[in-house]
Amino acid sequence: MVNIGQTLATTGIVAVTMTLVIISGGIDLSVGSVAALAGVVTSLFWTFAGLPLAVAALLGILAGAAVGALNGFMVTRIKISPLIATLAAFSIVRGLAFVISNGQTNQLNNDAFKFLGRGAIAGVPFSLILLVTFFVLFWFLLTNTKAGRNIMAIGGNAEASRLAGIPINRTLMMVYVLSGLFAGISGILIASQLALSAPRAAMGMELTAIAAVVLGGTSLSGGKGTLVGTLLGVLILRILDNGLVLMNVSSFYQEVASGGVLLLAVGFDQVRLRIGERA
Repeated sequence: MVNIGQTLATTGIVAVTMTLVIISGGIDLSVGSVAALAGVVTSLFWTFAGLPLAVAALLGILAGAAVGALNGFMVTRIKISPLIATLAAFSIVRGLAFVISNGQTNQLNNDAFKFLGRGAIAGVPFSLILLVTFFVLFWFLLTNTKAGRNIMAIGGNAEASRLAGIPINRTLMMVYVLSGLFAGISGILIASQLALSAPRAAMGMELTAIAAVVLGGTSLSGGKGTLVGTLLGVLILRILDNGLVLMNVSSFYQEVASGGVLLLAVGFDQVRLRIGERA
């Protein structure tokens, strides 16, 4: 259970903000690459620039926010499809992580830093506490604030939202910056758990996060979704992965299972939409 709690947080934190992106009618395929970049940037500034590790980690997280801002700019100003814009960022950012690190892993052996991903308070993993805190924060944002209502409205009908005076570009920019920022935080947690930075880290995270969000009831067409469902979706996927490992199922079949869950989740979403249209 401790292992599930620790690994749940890295995907869960990304899935929380991915929920906002999908509800707004978009998608972010760059989160896994951003997580890897955050760890590499942290290592670069700590190991080679000699900055304090806390400052280096903050710069790694800000690098993630910068990628999110770039995604938001391409979507809102240049009017590139979110799928294409973030797919391009997925490739570019992963490539930058390899270029910056020269394809090498770097040790981040610091007890305080390792506490972020491995430590516990009263037996509860610290990373899980972070996930719950972020979940409550964004649940309040989505259900009790004007910004949350704007996100829902834009995903439901962007043109009607524009005519109603909702600042679409500003709201979408905020959503993508938050997605990049929290992907960076997830990357720091992964680096902390591994005690190293690796340009190959978090591969496939974007698909897992999207699967969890859709499995939790958020519609890929936008305008509908709940963070409670996303949290349950992340938990289901993590328990599935952990169960397959405990059963000594080959990693190849684990990939098949993950892809199958994603396909079932999207298929269920489409069936639900058709039933809703007929009703």
